[in-house]
Amino acid sequence: MRTRRGALAAVLAAALLTAPLAACGGDDKAAGEGFTVGLLLPSRAVPRWEHADRPLIQAQVEKLCPGCRTEYANAESDVTRQRQQMISMVTKGARVLILDAADTRALRSSIEEADRAGVPVIAYDRLAEGPITGYVGFDGLQVGRLQGEALLKALGERARNSDIVMMNGDRTSPNADAYRKGALDVLTGRVRIARSYDTPDWNTQNAHANMSAAIAALGPDRIDAVIAANDNIAAGVVAALKRAGVAHLPPVTGQDADLDAVRRVVKGEQYMTVYKPFAKEAAAVAAMAVAVGRGEDPRDSATTTVDSPTTPRVPAVLLQPRAVTAAGIERILIKGGLYTEDQICTRELRAACVRAGLTP
Repeated sequence: MRTRRGALAAVLAAALLTAPLAACGGDDKAAGEGFTVGLLLPSRAVPRWEHADRPLIQAQVEKLCPGCRTEYANAESDVTRQRQQMISMVTKGARVLILDAADTRALRSSIEEADRAGVPVIAYDRLAEGPITGYVGFDGLQVGRLQGEALLKALGERARNSDIVMMNGDRTSPNADAYRKGALDVLTGRVRIARSYDTPDWNTQNAHANMSAAIAALGPDRIDAVIAANDNIAAGVVAALKRAGVAHLPPVTGQDADLDAVRRVVKGEQYMTVYKPFAKEAAAVAAMAVAVGRGEDPRDSATTTVDSPTTPRVPAVLLQPRAVTAAGIERILIKGGLYTEDQICTRELRAACVRAGLTP
C-alpha cells in the first residue's frame, strides 16, 4: 500500500529519534563492529508483520549499528520451516536472533540449540519457552481487559442479560491465552459467555467459519457482542454476521489497528481495536538485540522481568496497549502518525468519517 508506506515512514522517523539508548553503550571498538541480527517472524496472516515490524526493526538495527545487517525470514505459519530458518541463521553466523515464534512451545528445542551454539535469542511479541535472553512485547492481559471494558461500555445497562461470543486467537500462542484471561477478568459475572472458539493461525477464514457456527447455534439475534482477539478475526466475524443478514451489527472488538479495521470502526462495523505502538516495540527489540550482540547485559536494555513457562526472571520490556474507538482515531492514530485522514477516509467513507469527527 503506497499510502501506508508514507505514514509508516513518519512513524519510523519518530521511532529512530526516540529509540532506547541502551544499545549505544560499550567501547568504541564494539560500537563500530558489525554483525548479523537474525529476524524471524511467524506468518503473513497478520498484516503488521511485513508492513511494519520488519522494516521498523531492520531500520532501527541499522541506525544503532551501521555496520550490522539484518537477515530476515518468515515462517509462513510453519513451525518446521521456522526451525530450519533458525538453524540456517545460526550456521551462517548470526550473532543474535530476534524470534517471534510460530509456536512458542514447539520452538523450545530450537532455542536450546541456539543457546548451546552461543547465539542468544530474544523473544519478540510472544514469550517463547526455553533459554531466551530477553523479551520485548506488550501486556497481553491488559489487551484483553481493554477489549472487555470496551464491550461493557458499549452494552451499558444491557450487559447483565447479554450473550457474548468469544473468538480467541491461536491456542499455540501464549498471547491468545493472555488476551482471553484478561477479557474474562472483566466480563466474568457481568455477561454470559454463550460460545467460545479458538482461531488457528489467527486466520480470517477460520474466524468466519467459527462465527457462522455460533450464529447457527445461537441465532443471529441472540449475539449481543463479540470479543474478537485481533482485527483479522474481527474481519471474519463481521463478514459472517453480514452474511447471516444481521442488519445492526453487535459491538465487535479487535486488535492491531490494521487499516481495514480502522475503516470498519469508522463505518460502525467494528466497535474498537487495540493499538499496540509497534514502532516502540520494534525500537526496543532492536536496541536489546544490538546490545546483546555487542556482549552487553540484556538487563541494561530491560525495564522489568517476566517469567516464561521454563525460564524465570527474563529481562523484558513490556509496552502498554491503547484502546481505540471511533472517538479516538484522530487523537491516537492520526496525531500519533500511524495513518493520515486521507488514508482512512476513502471516497466511500467520506460521510462516515464526517460522522466520526474526521475531516479528510
